[in-house]
Amino acid sequence: MAAFTFKRLMISAGLAALASLALGCADSGGGPERRTTPHLGTFGFDTAGMDRSVQPGDDFFQYANGTWVQNTEIPADRSSITSFAGIALKVNDRLREMVEAAAENQRAEGDARKIGDFYAAFMDEQGIEQRGLAPVRAELDAINRLSDKAQLSRYLGGTVRADVDLLNATDTYTDRIFGLWISQDFDDPSKVSPYLVAGGLGLPSRDFYLDSSARMAQMRAAYRQHIARVLTLAGVPDAEAKAGRILALESAIASVHWTAEDTNDPQKGNNHWASGEFARRAPGMDWGQFFQGAGMGSQGEFVVWQPSALSGIAGLVGSQPLETWKDYLTFHELDRSSPFLPRAFADENFAFYGSTLAGTPQQAPRWRRALNQLDGALGEAVGKMYVERWFPPESKTQLEGMVANLIRAFDARIDRLEWMSPETKAQAKRKLHGISVQIGYPSRWRDYSQLEVRRDDPLGNAKRASLFEYRRNLAKLGQPVNRDEWYLLPHQVNALNVPLENRLIFPAGILEPPFFDPNADPAVNYGAIGGVIGHEIVHSFDSIGALFDETGRLRNWWTPQDFARFEQEGRRLAAQYDGYQAFPDLNLNGTLTLSENIADAGGLNAAYDAYILSLNGAEPPVLDGFTGPQRVFLGWAQNYRSKYREPTLRNAVLTGVHSPGPWRAQTVRNVDAWYEAFNVQPGQRLYLAPEDRVPMW
Repeated sequence: MAAFTFKRLMISAGLAALASLALGCADSGGGPERRTTPHLGTFGFDTAGMDRSVQPGDDFFQYANGTWVQNTEIPADRSSITSFAGIALKVNDRLREMVEAAAENQRAEGDARKIGDFYAAFMDEQGIEQRGLAPVRAELDAINRLSDKAQLSRYLGGTVRADVDLLNATDTYTDRIFGLWISQDFDDPSKVSPYLVAGGLGLPSRDFYLDSSARMAQMRAAYRQHIARVLTLAGVPDAEAKAGRILALESAIASVHWTAEDTNDPQKGNNHWASGEFARRAPGMDWGQFFQGAGMGSQGEFVVWQPSALSGIAGLVGSQPLETWKDYLTFHELDRSSPFLPRAFADENFAFYGSTLAGTPQQAPRWRRALNQLDGALGEAVGKMYVERWFPPESKTQLEGMVANLIRAFDARIDRLEWMSPETKAQAKRKLHGISVQIGYPSRWRDYSQLEVRRDDPLGNAKRASLFEYRRNLAKLGQPVNRDEWYLLPHQVNALNVPLENRLIFPAGILEPPFFDPNADPAVNYGAIGGVIGHEIVHSFDSIGALFDETGRLRNWWTPQDFARFEQEGRRLAAQYDGYQAFPDLNLNGTLTLSENIADAGGLNAAYDAYILSLNGAEPPVLDGFTGPQRVFLGWAQNYRSKYREPTLRNAVLTGVHSPGPWRAQTVRNVDAWYEAFNVQPGQRLYLAPEDRVPMW
């Protein structure tokens, strides 16, 4: 994902496919399923996956999911297993069938031809082996020819891509020296601005370089070995010494990076610099050459997201030897290209990033890796193919009704906030009722007609697609803000709040069981997809979204007293999550995950209220012994079924802006209705006294 606006619900690159064995989500093929019974259990919830020996008030995640956790094995090619991944597996199986058909159809035209050729090129392992390093040789030669810092600056400009997410620290640390994000300006919603963000790191975050713990020292040693092995595979001489210098350079870059908490603060990141100021504010780099290389030589102003980091990196460009920078660029060019190079490179790439960093024992099959690469190159064309076959209009209509109820419920919750003044409430409602909601797929599809795809050039296809996307973003500069662009793919298992545009996006991919089942009990749907919808609504009012007004302008629309109380409640919620222990030596970071935890607590409250509204005064039935309110909370907990390998869970806690699944399920302890639904009493482990609950909204 590639924008500040990407408020990520849960999914990560490691969840691209798995788990139908655990969730029973397999398709029979041939088109959308026509059925009248729920996919899971008798009412849309997998009661067989519960652990009823555990009291709901002691551990709600274990109560709802414990038997599932005990009986579920993480597939050998995955680092984790989750409800999200179960849907992704079903989506990938559907996509594989369609994409392979396109690859076999030599008479296909347009996007279908491009999709088929891209996939076929990636799957041609024999051709990739025969070509060896030839596809990357020209780029390596260009790096080797760099003779001074001006040329280096221009080359670094040419490596910039629009591939960062300013609100997600795990994506901010791109291995390119700087990342670019082009979107609506924070201060002027009528114009588009380019945002520069610091990058340059091959490890997931600055902490991997700066943390002195034994585990992080081992990770750095393994990364140095990985660098040396990649260089050795490419025949680069003196690989061990160069690996040491490359790691030292990246460590210096990490030392000037901001913390994840500071990086995620839009007020700290909103720094406008005129292009002529860069030489003075960030000496060391030839900025004129850099902007020329980046294709932005005529751009007059930029938003610099981490000013001191950008200045620090520019200083390193000036102070570090040119040969060290050339070694660094050579390694990262090879490392980025590894999935498209001979098997030895792809295997080494997985051995470090998959096995060492994430703990995954086995690499995913090549077809799955091909689909992941295809998403990055022609994702919206693939999505169009998907929704035409797999997203029925009835689902969209049903979801629109649920959204309307969630908006009504949240409006009423604003009315009931005793601590909020009428002035701030009026502003909040103006923002709430100005939210635009888009479901399933975009109203206008992306045009890939100018993207060249060749059946015999897998690396070239990926590079041209990356450059195509970068230039597509550059073309936004000087144009009106486009409020119809989708920042997720229609088949992604995810959801999104776009605070700069006051807009929500729910792709067709996530509108599947267990999140949404048109044949499930409405209570389960409200707890599951209703909780997701509520989560995204509340992102407009979380610790970050609350800083933007109804037009997307970065503006404080609160009274000082109300905002002080809101921040106080946020600190209370952060402290609650700080107390959760993932490992004996590692607790959750309540500050890093605050905006997502606010969205979970407020969203679940709104989803419960929306379910009650949907009953129109009727008494909900009891199903399999569970009341309607109980089924809402079980639907929520089923969303976050998850099991992780230890390295993956540690990385998620250290770098992720979401709390891992087990703790997201425990959000229920901040919802008053949950206590009544399950008769939760003082003395139980999750019990919070009413004054200690933090519903936020």
